[in-house]
Amino acid sequence: MGEAARLAEEARELQDAAAALISNTWKEEQALRQRALALESDLKRLRSSFDLASKENHAALDPKIADKIDEELCRARCLISDGDLASLLPSKAHGRFLKMFLGPVNVRATRKEVQLKVKEEYNGYRDRTAFLFLLFPCTLLLLRSYIWDGCLPALPVQLYQAWLLFLYTSLALRENILRVNGSDIRPWWIFHHYCTMLMALVSLTWEIKGQPDCANKQKGVQLFLVWAMMQGVAMLLQNRYQRQRLYTRIALGKAKRMDVVWGETAGVDGQLWLLCPILFILQGFEAYVGILLLRTALVGVIHEWQVIVCGSLLVLMAVGNFANTVQTLMAKSRFKAKMRTKSRHDFDSNAAPPDSSPNYSRSLKES
Repeated sequence: MGEAARLAEEARELQDAAAALISNTWKEEQALRQRALALESDLKRLRSSFDLASKENHAALDPKIADKIDEELCRARCLISDGDLASLLPSKAHGRFLKMFLGPVNVRATRKEVQLKVKEEYNGYRDRTAFLFLLFPCTLLLLRSYIWDGCLPALPVQLYQAWLLFLYTSLALRENILRVNGSDIRPWWIFHHYCTMLMALVSLTWEIKGQPDCANKQKGVQLFLVWAMMQGVAMLLQNRYQRQRLYTRIALGKAKRMDVVWGETAGVDGQLWLLCPILFILQGFEAYVGILLLRTALVGVIHEWQVIVCGSLLVLMAVGNFANTVQTLMAKSRFKAKMRTKSRHDFDSNAAPPDSSPNYSRSLKES
């Protein structure tokens, strides 16, 4: 009894100490949070004033001083948004999608290493699914040609469509969680995954018809599998290219460590010349498959409502992907033009001849 009483008293003392520690930590955290909010407000105000002054008095503002101010503001922004201080700032709203699947659960990680682990796991998941995205349709098309006599069975195709539904649902969940934790993901890509989720769900109810005239009845399915193969190749190239660019942008202070591989503004020209044509061809083929499905529904070849829904979604996603790719390329060209202008100005200022200075000219006249 004496040992039990001693342990109970020690447990009460530890409980009181832990409660006091949590209370003190909470008070200190609240004070730091108020300072962080005030600092973020001052930073936004100064950034707005600086941008306005740069536009209105561009000629009167010394470029070196402007670059120095911009560099200091970017450094302060990176410390606030990418450091441990970010956990004290209000997070983005969870959104209806997360609340629908997870309920009112806070998915914001307070420790930076946990956030980075979630991001790296997401990048690894994208790499793994890109290989599967390429492997599954290749396998189905090969089996169709050599084993199934040119006619796809319904079950393997529906299993693939069920996997697509699982894939895009998991990607949408992970990206919403990353946005809450500070990742800068364009809203279009999350909306794109919502569309693909809907398309995969609708395609599961689409009857896969066989003989007779199997080739004509399954033409849309075959085109979709070919598009999926091209999508897998593009995903592999895009993941590799964008991962390299993201590491460079983080090192330059142009991106946060929690950002993922969407929408860069600088790139390697050799890889970009290879990636962009593939993306545009893929988007055009996606629109072609969607228009073909709509055409088969309108002319009465296939009467299912699933054909109209899938065709409309494919056209919508192709247009949205094309618009976002063009927007990324335009941002890239503006960034490169700005860097060329800055480099030319620095070169002109450093390479000015000695006799161009007023003091040197005055000394020549006096001589």
